[in-house]
Amino acid sequence: MVTDGDTQMVDATFPASSTSKGKGKGKATQHDHPADNDNLPWVEKYRPVQLDDVVSHKDIISTIERFIEKNRLPHLLFYGPPGTGKTSTILAVARRIYGADYRKQILELNASDERGIDVVREQVKQFAETRTLFAKGFKLIILDEADMMTQQAQAALRRIIEQYTKNVRFCIICNYVNKITPAIQSRCTRFRFSPLPMAQVERRLLTVVEAEGVNLTTDGKKALLKLSKGDMRRALNVLQACHAAYDTVGETEVYNCTGSPHPADIESIVNSMLSDEFTTSYQMITKLKTERGLALQDLITGAYEYLDGLDLKALARIYLLDHLATTEHRLASGGSEKMQLTALLGAFKNAVELSAKA
Repeated sequence: MVTDGDTQMVDATFPASSTSKGKGKGKATQHDHPADNDNLPWVEKYRPVQLDDVVSHKDIISTIERFIEKNRLPHLLFYGPPGTGKTSTILAVARRIYGADYRKQILELNASDERGIDVVREQVKQFAETRTLFAKGFKLIILDEADMMTQQAQAALRRIIEQYTKNVRFCIICNYVNKITPAIQSRCTRFRFSPLPMAQVERRLLTVVEAEGVNLTTDGKKALLKLSKGDMRRALNVLQACHAAYDTVGETEVYNCTGSPHPADIESIVNSMLSDEFTTSYQMITKLKTERGLALQDLITGAYEYLDGLDLKALARIYLLDHLATTEHRLASGGSEKMQLTALLGAFKNAVELSAKA
């Protein structure tokens, strides 16, 4: 743990999670209504309940537990990619502090829906002003997706944090910490949630597969882990969708459910761009995009990974990676797919010439 003034920063990785979208004083989960388990999305059904259920980085969990045991819980800032355990962790903290009636002691808001200054001045301030009779002496306000809050709302929030620290503790959750103002960051203990290790995602997936009776093949599991990219929420959502749609969940079924291009299609496209005549390659890619319902952005994402296995000279590889990144940027800025595909085809032809000369 590194301490810098009032701010502490911890690099953490937690297992399963999903972002709670509920409003008001917390979102009801399967642990509030056990009878409804079968109707819940699996990301909720298998969400960690206690801090002990968060199985990795025991040293980080023990740090949070020491805060609780000493009744010195600071304001918290959880940040990192989606599906890495941020919301699950703070809900487990709330259960640890307040017990079964934790929802009466917390205010949980999704800042992407309620991000304006009025929400801060009304709901947050009103909740912060009221004292609690609970033994710990403070209530908990959870602001999920706080990086969507306006600058005015964050300025108002900073004043409320200062004014009502005796009554409440804040947990601010976001994906991009740079979008949280330095004034708020300096008042919080920061925990960084890294993408989950594949081993942790696989372990949780196998638990769900066994509990739900999913017929998951080996290649299906590999595809699921690859597409999850350390996001437990995405992995469980895709698994549940595939299980609902197919009796057997294999590689093809996983890619069909996600709408992602199959590796075989990526291989065909990249090889065509490298070896076929320009018009032939353009027509083949356009036809495949239409038949599969793929966007050029999807193909670029797959091409990044496929390039690693190609026998290209270093200069040609760097050249292609640069053009892939440029095409991504242009597409994100509203560029025409036809124009960008044409430019990308030209880049691949140039890369072949560079590789031959090197």
